Amino acid sequence: MQTAPAAPVRFVPRETALRTPSAPAAVSTLCSTCHLKDLCLPCGLTGSDVQRLDGLKFARRRVKEGEALYHEGDRFQFVYAVRSGTFKSTLNLKDGREQVTGFQIAGELLGLDGLASGKHASSAIALEDTEICAIPYAHLTELATVSPDLHIAMSRMMSREIVREHGLMMLLGSMNAEQRLAAFLLNVSQRLKARGYSATEFHLRMMRVDIGSYLGMKLETVSRTFTAFQQQGLLKVDKKHVKILDLEGLQAIFDGQVH
Repeated sequence: MQTAPAAPVRFVPRETALRTPSAPAAVSTLCSTCHLKDLCLPCGLTGSDVQRLDGLKFARRRVKEGEALYHEGDRFQFVYAVRSGTFKSTLNLKDGREQVTGFQIAGELLGLDGLASGKHASSAIALEDTEICAIPYAHLTELATVSPDLHIAMSRMMSREIVREHGLMMLLGSMNAEQRLAAFLLNVSQRLKARGYSATEFHLRMMRVDIGSYLGMKLETVSRTFTAFQQQGLLKVDKKHVKILDLEGLQAIFDGQVH
């Protein structure tokens, strides 16, 4: 399978961005004034710690649909904050298949998989036209040495990755098909609600084959389960557009596994 080219990262000085018409206006946005600050890296930080983040020498980059932000095996240099759009994280299996390990949306971070070895353990592919902030990890750790709260924030970022992986293991190890898809839809719903979007009506940017790969389900099983949910009056589905008609019903399916 042909891989998408990695998106280059180009640093744009703030003063240049402000006077160059062709540069995206969003580059001038500071962490402290970003609309995603309560979800992204500044979350929980105040005062001088946020001011330190405002001094980060980060780059802003648009990544087009189908383009790779980075590939598995690439050198780890940046932590990426998603400003808009959706990414999928993937692993290349030995038999040539692609395993989807996660989906990232605005306010979430990418790239932490490179911390252990200095190389990215996965690839990140844009599922639509996106925009990211590329934060040099070396600069971020330098700032963290003089800010205990920022150090805690970085630890929280790594903890999110651990929690996400544990959640995936639970999905794959202990749930049936209906419970897995219910858990996935509830998770999407909760994440969108936290960003001020509708919790019950949204457009899934990923293909069903990607959902199946992530949930450990065959494509046919994903399609059959979506159909079953519609027949039960839980969802209304039009291609990638999903309207949840019964959130409590989806939650009951998920809780059936837990209890």
